[in-house]
Amino acid sequence: MRRPPHASIPVAALLSLPWFAACLAPPLPMEPPIPGAVQVDHLIQPGERHFEHLWLVASGGENAEGYWSFDGMSLSLQRANPDEGIPCDQIYTTAVGGALRQVSDGRGRTTCAHYLPGDLEVVYASTAGASAECPAAPDRSEGYVWALYPDFDIYVTDLRNMSTRPFISGPGYDAEATVSPRGDRIVFTSLRSGDPELWVCDIDGSNPTQVTDTLGYDGGAFFSHDGEWLVYRRTTFTPGKEEEEQARYVELLSQNKVAPGNMELWRVRPDGSDAQQITKLGKANWAPSYSPDDRRILFSSNHHDPNRPGLNFDIFAVAADGGGLERITYYNEGMGRQFDAFPMFSPDGKHLAFSSNRGPGASGETHLYVAEWRD
Repeated sequence: MRRPPHASIPVAALLSLPWFAACLAPPLPMEPPIPGAVQVDHLIQPGERHFEHLWLVASGGENAEGYWSFDGMSLSLQRANPDEGIPCDQIYTTAVGGALRQVSDGRGRTTCAHYLPGDLEVVYASTAGASAECPAAPDRSEGYVWALYPDFDIYVTDLRNMSTRPFISGPGYDAEATVSPRGDRIVFTSLRSGDPELWVCDIDGSNPTQVTDTLGYDGGAFFSHDGEWLVYRRTTFTPGKEEEEQARYVELLSQNKVAPGNMELWRVRPDGSDAQQITKLGKANWAPSYSPDDRRILFSSNHHDPNRPGLNFDIFAVAADGGGLERITYYNEGMGRQFDAFPMFSPDGKHLAFSSNRGPGASGETHLYVAEWRD
């Protein structure tokens, strides 16, 4: 007898069809871009159209500033978790098998780790030369401030034998070193001239040359891939209130502090010429880095948060000349800080590393993620 056209087909019969079973099966996990990373596509937020897939690389405590090796196979990062006996930031790299490998020796506080060409050494700043203890956190009774620890010097650790040597040192703050994608130079922030300025040196740390020279903090710089530009964050003084705000800036600087609440993005040639303001958004705009084609800059900002100080930081993209602002992340859940920052493209442009407090763990913890990028 012919089956009536409206009659249902038994589920068991449907499941026996290979094409139907394939449609019902959960998607196969993708090969992670970093060994051991866990696929967490469910944490991609509505509106995050550039994220095809998402992987959790490191969680628990604070995991931030994930920067790619030259071969694009691993990440360096800074990590703190008192529950694991890591009271302040230490340097780690991802490793084969998914484990994190500690690079710094556990003494002092560290920050801003980058691979050197060849991926056999990592450069980062540490206070360990002055004390094995974590330096005291800044007093924020007068507002949110960053500490410019004068004991920060820049070191290099050889990953083959874990030996560490001084790299850039001197009186005052030397930190925030990043390496040109061309592998020929390093940019860092230093107080050696009396004000936090950008400095550029050769890849071996020699020939330090001052780049910026205006009053205010200049820091967090990255080279463009062609080596022609540095993008960085810069203190912004309010028109009509410059004298008052500059006096406050100098007062904080005398205490080795800087208030990051008003910073805009700038770019400048590595020789110090042709400085140009990129953003005029207000509030805190920071953690900039270039897209692989150098046409866009990704950064973190709270300019869209109506509160002051704004605790909702998201990642945005802007053209290198300041046009075409686009919001990239939309994490906005719960109360308190909502944080997406430190965006960094892989060398081939296929993946984006960033830090976020979306996902597992206690409220406010920061995790390291890698997203598969789509234009």
